[in-house]
Amino acid sequence: MGVVTLDQVENQIARGFRYLQFSPEIEALFRKEYAAERVRLAVIWGVIGVFIYDLVYFGDRTMLPDVFNELLVVRFLVFTPFVIGCILAVRRWPDALLYDVLAVAIAVLGVTLPMAAATQSASSYLFVYQNGNSAAFLFFVIALRPRFFAVVIGLALLCASHFTTTRLTGAFDDVTYSGIITFYLTLSIFLAVSAYFLEQKDRQNFLNQLRGILLYRQLERNAERDELTGLLNRRSLARVGEMLWNDAPRLAPVSAILLDIDHFKRFNDVHGHIEGDACIRDTVDDASFVFRFGGEEMLVLVADREPLQALAMAERIRTAIERLAIAHRGLGNGCVTASLGVASALATETTLEKLLQKADAALYEAKHMGRNTVALASAPKAGAQVA
Repeated sequence: MGVVTLDQVENQIARGFRYLQFSPEIEALFRKEYAAERVRLAVIWGVIGVFIYDLVYFGDRTMLPDVFNELLVVRFLVFTPFVIGCILAVRRWPDALLYDVLAVAIAVLGVTLPMAAATQSASSYLFVYQNGNSAAFLFFVIALRPRFFAVVIGLALLCASHFTTTRLTGAFDDVTYSGIITFYLTLSIFLAVSAYFLEQKDRQNFLNQLRGILLYRQLERNAERDELTGLLNRRSLARVGEMLWNDAPRLAPVSAILLDIDHFKRFNDVHGHIEGDACIRDTVDDASFVFRFGGEEMLVLVADREPLQALAMAERIRTAIERLAIAHRGLGNGCVTASLGVASALATETTLEKLLQKADAALYEAKHMGRNTVALASAPKAGAQVA
């Protein structure tokens, strides 16, 4: 779902999908969900369908006794194993096109096999017997529910098979045969139209559901992001911290880099708060998890980095900020700089709160060292705090 945006979904809803086709990205998601849903129901409908199909055994014995042995073979030794194989195939390879092809194959085979055996029968009940195939048409469209294009192809093949085998029985005059054709064509048209509207409704429901999911994710994202900078906010810190602590290997450290813009209050007083916020956006590093921790403070959380690696990352951030050369008129001809404090510890030996306290102590140490520098957490030193 990551490749589809809310705007794309809303544009698709506005444009519609008269030809039952979405844009490529949304269509790929629809096909994936379609395949998953059909595979989930494949066993249920497979068992029900085979049970009903093989239950016609009793009709075979009473209506077509002269080809009963042939019907036993096609029902129990051909069709039933074929359906089982199809179920295993779609569960092994859950693909929309594969499901559609196998659904058509099951329907066509289910109609063709008994009617092919019936062509050799001299029973007087052939008219009643062939009417049973209407259930196969209904089961194909309503229960198996392939996509519309597969329904059209399947119904055309079902009609062709049924009309051919019915003619080959030689049991019907032209009037009766034309009546059979009319009945099955009418049934097929009705089923095709129904399939079109069913898929249209399925697709509309899919779009609405997808839009709802994306809206919810957008709300979640907005709730966890700073409105001005787009960085993670402090509300998301607990969730990310818990994730890092749970995922961190036992002997892997977790590092916190706390960044503070030097003389930020003076920057805002001279340049205004809007430029101050722009300054914050320009100085963040998009690596790891980056938070707007306060008005002028940034926090970077990163797992599986040694203390010296985290220190090197902090130095790269400090250097990048200095190279931006953002004018700071509150300092005369000076530029915006930042001080950074770094703390690292094993996840099993500390908590997020303690790690942040160590990073904060290191940050103030960097301030005492003259600003525009990086300090690695050490024992707290006495002295007044520097803003």
